[in-house]
Amino acid sequence: MILKGPEIGRYLSRPDPTRPALLIYGQDAMRVALKRAEAVKALVGDGAEEEMRLTRLPGAELRKDPAALLDAVKAVGFFPGQRVVLVDDAPDASAPAVASAIAEWRAGDAVIVVAAGGLSKGSALRKLFEPHPAAVTTPIYDDPPGEDEITRWLSAAGLREVPRDAMRDLISLSRALDPGDFRQTVEKIGLYKHGDETLLTPEEIALLAPATIEAEVDDLVDCVAERRAREFGPLMRRIEGQGIAPVTLCIAALRHFRALHAASSDPGGPGAGIAKLRPPVFGPRRDRMMRQAQDWGMHALEDAIHQLIDTDLVLRSSSKAPPMAVMERMLLRLCMMPRGGR
Repeated sequence: MILKGPEIGRYLSRPDPTRPALLIYGQDAMRVALKRAEAVKALVGDGAEEEMRLTRLPGAELRKDPAALLDAVKAVGFFPGQRVVLVDDAPDASAPAVASAIAEWRAGDAVIVVAAGGLSKGSALRKLFEPHPAAVTTPIYDDPPGEDEITRWLSAAGLREVPRDAMRDLISLSRALDPGDFRQTVEKIGLYKHGDETLLTPEEIALLAPATIEAEVDDLVDCVAERRAREFGPLMRRIEGQGIAPVTLCIAALRHFRALHAASSDPGGPGAGIAKLRPPVFGPRRDRMMRQAQDWGMHALEDAIHQLIDTDLVLRSSSKAPPMAVMERMLLRLCMMPRGGR
């Protein structure tokens, strides 16, 4: 039996212990590892290894010792409760051993969980599991987790109720981060909100989300985009003290002003434009960039982008002008630009 779409997440969160075997496979090793861990935990709980109710077998060894899997499935544990035999990194060569164990499986035996990498349609493991009436196949694709899955993870972390605006930002964050990083962020949010009865807010998500660029550079670019000329000098001195290259500053500023221009020139308005940015922008950061785009306007942003591109060419040329001084002068000029451009 093969599961598809939302069925996969629902089943892996509560696998059926009356089914003999479960195949989890996919190209992304991290996604497969997360799903495998979720399924095993749902079947045997937290203390399974200490109670010897979880047996791990490397898939590559089953070719040399195919009987090891059946022996582990039939073994009688010292502790009561559901048992699992996990076959990790299973190659196609392990299919005969798995087939033999499934054929001999009876109620009360350990459930077989097989984790594998990318498997083609002609894979022996897929040919074994997909048509089998009792075994379950769950292909893991590279899609980000959906709202149902995020809700389950939040619930496991202790958050039962999440407002729509916070969920929207979490979905955006899930598309920007690797699966493992996003899962760790959800767990960090759960720890942060432990014992806090107030609802999760976008501001808290932004606070706990991993930083995507240097915070000091981010502060400086925002200072320029918001024309806070009085704060520019101290921020620039901090940037110099950190040894950040002028070209790095220019690239960060150019990326930011291009994003503002894309938002400002969107037919649906800055809000619609910000929503289309990739990687996605969420929480207070989204509101801040929307205000910046509205404040500058499309034509002034085009002027700023031209100045940044010209400066980038100077920094990469053989010019003898001090690079950081060139960059600082250009940013200060942007910071002092009147609304509507020069």
